Amino acid sequence: MRSSNRQVADEAAVCSPQTSTYLCASELLLHVWSPTLEMAGSEGAKLWGGRFVGSMDPIMEKFNAAIPFDKRMWAADIKGSKAYAKALEKAGLVTKSEMDRILNGMDKIYEEWTNGTFQIKEGDEDIHTAHERRLKELIGPAAGKLHTGRSRNDQVPTDMRIWLRDEIPVLMGHLQQLIKTMVERAAVEIDILFPGYTHLQRAQPIRWSHWILSHAVALTRDAERLEEIKKRTNVLPLGSGAIAGNPFKIDREFLSKELHFDAISLNSMDATSGRDFVAEILFCCSLCMIHLSKISEDLIIYNTKEFGFITLSDAYSTGSSLMPQKKNADSLELIRGKAGRVFGRCSGFLMTLKGLPNAYNKDLQEDMEAMFESIDTITAVLQVASGVFSTLQVHENAMKKALSPDMLATDLAYYLVRKKMPFREAHSASGSAVLLAENKGIEVNQLSLDDLKTISPLFESDVSKVWNYTNSVEQYAAPGGTARSSVTSQIEQLRAWLKRRQST
Repeated sequence: MRSSNRQVADEAAVCSPQTSTYLCASELLLHVWSPTLEMAGSEGAKLWGGRFVGSMDPIMEKFNAAIPFDKRMWAADIKGSKAYAKALEKAGLVTKSEMDRILNGMDKIYEEWTNGTFQIKEGDEDIHTAHERRLKELIGPAAGKLHTGRSRNDQVPTDMRIWLRDEIPVLMGHLQQLIKTMVERAAVEIDILFPGYTHLQRAQPIRWSHWILSHAVALTRDAERLEEIKKRTNVLPLGSGAIAGNPFKIDREFLSKELHFDAISLNSMDATSGRDFVAEILFCCSLCMIHLSKISEDLIIYNTKEFGFITLSDAYSTGSSLMPQKKNADSLELIRGKAGRVFGRCSGFLMTLKGLPNAYNKDLQEDMEAMFESIDTITAVLQVASGVFSTLQVHENAMKKALSPDMLATDLAYYLVRKKMPFREAHSASGSAVLLAENKGIEVNQLSLDDLKTISPLFESDVSKVWNYTNSVEQYAAPGGTARSSVTSQIEQLRAWLKRRQST
């Protein structure tokens, strides 16, 4: 029997010290790789094994295998193979009887996967090899005709596109549920005011609902990107062969209809090597995770004792192994942390694509793990985020106490603008009022009318109306603002946005 490469190394290591290590290893390698009656080896059973002799290094075999991760596309692969069998029969490349046996065999394989009885065996390099091996066990030599004119180069992206287009609606459902949770919370809590922040400094009073909707709107863009990606994903590569196309007059339009694709690929080289749809979904997941990370960061801050604006539900918090008093926002911290994981997958895959020559290269095997992991991560994150939002407790009094008169300095400037003072002068006058209050050790709203008149004669007794937080937010009634009417409009528009998608 031939030795494996691992055996070669072991045998070389035990050569006599008096024997040349070089000669010993060379003789062993010749023994492994010389043409003998054992040439077919285990590689002959592989889809590509005909021109190879000897056995693959076990480490290389494991390194090359895709089955640990691409097995989750088993249903898509069966679907594609059944359609291709019909196309082969239509082209006269298999008989009706052979097609029926192939279809029945694939149905049995489907049942085995469904029942949890399908066995992956040693030598199953990927899901396609596993299925063809099992099909041969079930129906015999006719299984060998299924791959006629088909390459894994067009089979893999077909499976991936089927899997992804079916997964996008699931992802959309979770995303829409989160948006709906946020919108309905905004509707219920529309009258709660709290500080808006820029540079993590108190800026202007806004509605709590305005803050919620600012994040919800960003998530709607993520949903719309998903819709666009699904359109570009649903283009059929099958029938493109390895690089040059299919020589057997396979009806690709038939395949497209059979597999519910919207279009067929235009160019076989692009179809087999193009992974724009993977890059797009990775970017979309990354950007959505960035939005979710920003939400998490805000809520983590608002959840601290120092702020006390919200309290997370115990269902989405954890404790400390040492400090009994601790209630940690681990759900949000994990969301924030996993954004880096997803973005890393995106940037890593883009770097893989950057260095490739045209047409298929094995580097592209990196696509599936990146896609699966990113979608798995964001699917879990969206569900956790929905739970966090639906259960967190808002402390309206703490939010109200955090409002301070200095946040109305802009309103003081606007007061002067309404008195016909140019804004730049009004801005300077308001700043002078803030400085005067600081020098006096009082809040700006405690300045007397006489104090304000030393800054500008335009100040009159009605300036007292400036120091009202509700009046402040209500002046921002232009579309997109934080006034009640504007926020209500935003809620209604987002409800309509959700309704349109739920009806499609």
